[in-house]
Formats: sequence, C-alpha cells, structure tokens
Amino acid sequence: MADSEYDYLIKMLALGDSGVGKTSFLYRYTDSNFSQRFTTTVGIDFKEKRVVYTGKGGDGTTERNFRVHLQLWDTAGQERFRSLTTAFFRDAMGFLLMFDLTKQQSFLNVRNWMSQLQANAYCECPDIVLVGTKADIRDQRDVHSTQASDLAERYGIPYFETSAVTGAEVDIAVSTLLDLVMKRMVQSKRGGCISESSDSVAAHCEVEEVTVRTGCC
Repeated sequence: MADSEYDYLIKMLALGDSGVGKTSFLYRYTDSNFSQRFTTTVGIDFKEKRVVYTGKGGDGTTERNFRVHLQLWDTAGQERFRSLTTAFFRDAMGFLLMFDLTKQQSFLNVRNWMSQLQANAYCECPDIVLVGTKADIRDQRDVHSTQASDLAERYGIPYFETSAVTGAEVDIAVSTLLDLVMKRMVQSKRGGCISESSDSVAAHCEVEEVTVRTGCC
C-alpha cells in the first residue's frame, strides 16, 4: 500500500487474556459483523481499517480531512506467546486492554497486563483504553461495572463495556483511543512522552486539535 493513499498510519494493539474476545472485537470494528467461528489467535494477527478525521489547524478555524490508515494488532493471550507479543508493544501507539465481563480472573489479570505495558511500551504512561467485553451476556456477568470503573479511574484511563455481538460501544472505544493518540502527537511537540522507534509517529505532529469523525475513505 503506497503512502500516498493515506495521510497517517496509526498502529494499535489489542491485548488481554486468551478468550476475552479480542479477535471478535476487532472484526466487529473493521468489518461490522460477528462470527462464532473464530479460533484462538496464535502469535500475532492484525486487521486494517481506513477512517477519516477532521482536524483543526493551529489557528483553530481551518479544517482539513485526514485520511488515516489503522493497523489493529491482535495478540495471543497465552503465556507461551508472551515474549512474542511484548515485542510489538514498543511499536504500538495505543492499546486496547481487554477483559471478559463474565470471567473475574480475566479482570484480575488486567493488573498484570498493565505491568507488562509499563515495562515494554514506548513509555511508562502509554495511551490505553480499558475494555470490558461480552456485555451482552448479562446473566453470566462476573465483574461489576463499579469494579472496572474504579480500576480504570485508578489508572487514569477510559473504560467501556462492549459487545462484539451487538456492536455496543465498540466504535466509541476505538475512537476514544484514537483521540488520545492524536492528543499525544500535539504533546510530543513540547517534549512529551512518545515512542522514538515508531516511524508512524513523527508525521502526526502538525495536528493541533482533532475531532474524530469515523467513516470509510
């Protein structure tokens, strides 16, 4: 794919325990559908999507549409793949940290994933959105919304309860992460914390303020 086909390339990483629904979430976001036939991800896989952003320039009035190519990396949650998946942490610009609302242990393990992120991401305070999956399975819910909200508040990150089956909150979770990433681009001009190893980062620094508008290019 030629660079001229888009203005920006943004890489995001979905992570969490095996079986929490990372693959289903990403397929819902990129393809707007759900399938029960997904198999467990082995190692690394990724999905892609084009979105359009309307950004405001430095004067706060001039608007311009930016064509953004998203790479959404899907990681295996099993321990045996951990060294492989953590190798991708440093190149990702944002993280979707997922747990299963019907499995308390997957929620308890969020703390372990946060430790992995802080140790291996592009900085100690990467852009993260906490995502509770399978919100449609209400009769099997094992994690109270207050628990998850309190944890997200403690980490200072947004939290969304999503369903790949219905599509609930999937788009807004990704859009929120995109907004965080774009704000960091602005901060990088002032010496903020940002990856020096990611080639896709430097090109974004011209954006002063970004309003998200998602759609196909």
